[in-house]
Amino acid sequence: MEPVKGRDPYLRELLRFALCCRALTLLLQANLGPPFFFQALFNLLIPDHVADAFSPPRLAEPGVCDLLLERLLGGLSRWDAEHFLFIAERGYVYEHNFAFFPAFPLCVRAAAEVALWPLQRLLRLRSRLLLSAALLNSLFSVLAAAALYKLGCAALRCRRVAFLAALLFCVSPANVFMAAAYSESMFAFLAFSAMWHLEKGQSWRSGLLFSLASAVRANGLVNAGFFAYSRCKCFALQLQVGPGLARKLPPFWRQLLSLASSVILMCAGISLPFVLFQCYAHMRFCAPGTGLSQGIPKPLLQLALDKGYRLAAVDGLKPPWCSQRFPVIYSYIQEAYWNVGFLRYFELRQVPNFLLALPVVLLGSWAAWTYLTANPRHCLTLGLERRKNEEEQGEGKPGTEFCCPAVFVYVVHATVLLLFGVFCMHVQVLTRFLGSSTPILYWFSAHLLQEHEPLLWSEGTDKETRALLSEKSVLGNSLAGSYEKGISENPLVRLLRNYRLNTPVTKCILGYFLSYWLLGLILHCNFFPWT
Repeated sequence: MEPVKGRDPYLRELLRFALCCRALTLLLQANLGPPFFFQALFNLLIPDHVADAFSPPRLAEPGVCDLLLERLLGGLSRWDAEHFLFIAERGYVYEHNFAFFPAFPLCVRAAAEVALWPLQRLLRLRSRLLLSAALLNSLFSVLAAAALYKLGCAALRCRRVAFLAALLFCVSPANVFMAAAYSESMFAFLAFSAMWHLEKGQSWRSGLLFSLASAVRANGLVNAGFFAYSRCKCFALQLQVGPGLARKLPPFWRQLLSLASSVILMCAGISLPFVLFQCYAHMRFCAPGTGLSQGIPKPLLQLALDKGYRLAAVDGLKPPWCSQRFPVIYSYIQEAYWNVGFLRYFELRQVPNFLLALPVVLLGSWAAWTYLTANPRHCLTLGLERRKNEEEQGEGKPGTEFCCPAVFVYVVHATVLLLFGVFCMHVQVLTRFLGSSTPILYWFSAHLLQEHEPLLWSEGTDKETRALLSEKSVLGNSLAGSYEKGISENPLVRLLRNYRLNTPVTKCILGYFLSYWLLGLILHCNFFPWT
């Protein structure tokens, strides 16, 4: 990996670009200012979908500043964002609110009460919560981009590809959900940071971040596999050392005991927030005398009657999941309220949603197939076989970039999430589900750009490459040189400026990322059912 003296110029450019992308997203979704014409056009072409989504009544009369903020940031409070904002304001009132984990609403409420406290005379609590969510997600998305860059540098051992992947994250197809009052940005920041610390060998810090991530989203539980694999790999490699080194190691039984205890302890710690949250739900709904309906405002009680929402232990009636052997409210809500389950979404009427998710399915499948065909033996041995030249491989050799051995566990993680999303989830959420959970989509896209786009080749080793650079653009050589330095040139911006000169692969990747960014803004902010 290229040495960087002093402050990392790649990271500085990444942070600047991430802030610009976040500001542009907020500007485009606003219902006031220059984008108003486009919003009006979108509202005319695609009217607001009449959805049976969660929409609690506003109990306080909004003021002038509240109405202005709603016009500015109202597009960020659609669909699931209503749940997060309601939980941050009122807590867990209805049963189906427990499908949304507490870490993000707690952060939003804390920021609204502390950081935005001077605005309490101008804005109602609901407006401060919306503003708090927008500011927090802007911060979390920028930090997530930086964490993804650091993770890429550690795992890929190629700073250029890591930088390009982090730039692609800034224009992610799930960009609108990174800006809206969803938990995706916070989860991506915690998950990528935890993976980065694990790559550096900081197991306990990584475990803490993974544990916090499982308090943000349920799929954070799957991240326990990273730690388990890391420990199992170290154990397997120790068993393959030579006789001389083997004598210096502890006895086999002690190594095995250390492995089992560390994996069990860390996995239990990562799962702890999820377990505590389920216990809290059980106390609210299943324990006798815990009903809180008397303290709930009448409009919210009326909403429960109108929509059939279940309140906590009203009149001693307990929901059916309380009598299950393992009373887990999360899985019950997914099945009872949203019909989530194996193959339940495979219906003819859902074909448009499957088409909407097709690009991310193809990209994820292509990434897994590319890695498998490049490293068949490594995949068959689950990466547990010691490689003789593993420590000697440097940048530009087979041990670096996307197909390097360190990427194996991330490919497995992404493939598991992809298969689960396709067969067991509402497939239209797959883009944001994968876009905030795995670095593979960005690493593989950066790998394809690096492999197929001559404008990104920093070292032209033959005359044909140099000729192609000069034919494509007079700026080709200057782009390559500046990309090599990583100071004054943003490779993604240059690719966009020279879009007509790009290769078909580059056009497909950039077209997918940018079109879904804009499509998300149009559909989500116009209350269209794709989230």
